[in-house]
Amino acid sequence: MHIDTYSGGLFDTNCFFLPSSEGGILIDAPQGSAEWLAGRNHRVSHLLLTHGHIDHVAEAARIQRQHGCRVGYHPEGIPMLTDPLFFRKLGFGWEIEPVEADFLIEETDSLVIEGNDFQVLYVPGHCPGSLCFFHKKERILFGGDVLFAGAVGRWDLPGGDRDLLLNGIAQKVIPLGDDVKVLPGHGPATTIGVERRTNPFLQP
Repeated sequence: MHIDTYSGGLFDTNCFFLPSSEGGILIDAPQGSAEWLAGRNHRVSHLLLTHGHIDHVAEAARIQRQHGCRVGYHPEGIPMLTDPLFFRKLGFGWEIEPVEADFLIEETDSLVIEGNDFQVLYVPGHCPGSLCFFHKKERILFGGDVLFAGAVGRWDLPGGDRDLLLNGIAQKVIPLGDDVKVLPGHGPATTIGVERRTNPFLQP
């Protein structure tokens, strides 16, 4: 599988495009991703959001509008994604263009989109409604801000919870297997095995 990757915006947020015969799947929509898609001649038919933080959804509504794509995210992301003043109410100087979900995504063993079979993991702790998408055939985890190379998602923002995050990683992510490639929301790719052995947040 060819996966095209873009990283942009204030926090160098990653997004990933998976082409298909129907168009393609985009995972997350950071600032600059709409122009990147146009420059690469990518057409999005489904946009999956790992969570509702502004750096991952900055251009979700624009992409939904421009591509006519179906957008999916977890129900707990609704407040962040539909209230343009959500982050301002928390003291941040950010506003978003609201993006309505065409379908809501819960944890499931199988979510088939455009021929791609994902296991969806619900791993809160970084923020409410945080999802990871595990591509079963390719054994790739699109991890959002759950697990990074040498780190984990921060838990000090509103709705964060350290124990929820670390327990979710231990109980749901690590058991996927050491060989699984992790494509995180920030930074370089890694594997579950490398993180299990060396990530300081995951050691006993």
